[in-house]
Amino acid sequence: MDRAIIDEYIRGASLLPAALAGLTAAELNMFPVPNTWSIRQIVLHLLDSDLIASDRMKRIIAENNPTLIGFDESAFARNLFYDQLDAALAAEIFQKNRLLTGDILKHLPAAAFARAGAHNQRGRITLAEMVRMYVEHLDHHMKFLKHKRQLLGKPLGEPFRIAPGFEKPGRR
Repeated sequence: MDRAIIDEYIRGASLLPAALAGLTAAELNMFPVPNTWSIRQIVLHLLDSDLIASDRMKRIIAENNPTLIGFDESAFARNLFYDQLDAALAAEIFQKNRLLTGDILKHLPAAAFARAGAHNQRGRITLAEMVRMYVEHLDHHMKFLKHKRQLLGKPLGEPFRIAPGFEKPGRR
């Protein structure tokens, strides 16, 4: 595994707090793209996903072939008050969780990234695949958040960067 992916994972820690800068509570709840999530809902989704990812990564590191359970992101958004929770707090927790998990990853020997767990929906997944998946997951959702800010007339300035290949706006 190319250990540079760990740096990309850690780099993502600061993206959510920076992406919320200058937005009002009303703007966090707006739907500039109809039938998609608001910026607040995206932030809460990213927090929950990353908390789950950290748990999965830790299980792969610490246990032998752990079972990794999927989750229904739509049910989480619908039933866990994503439209009401504090987006800034969620972004802060996301940042701290990612930094701490990144520190764990940096301490691991190269062989640890071949360790795997058994996902109940995806099958066998290695630690290396998990890290890459969550780097891509964040970039995937950041393109939507960036696009929504642009539609609200509050574009993210440079050097705000998402990974190459994730520039086109989509449905979330």
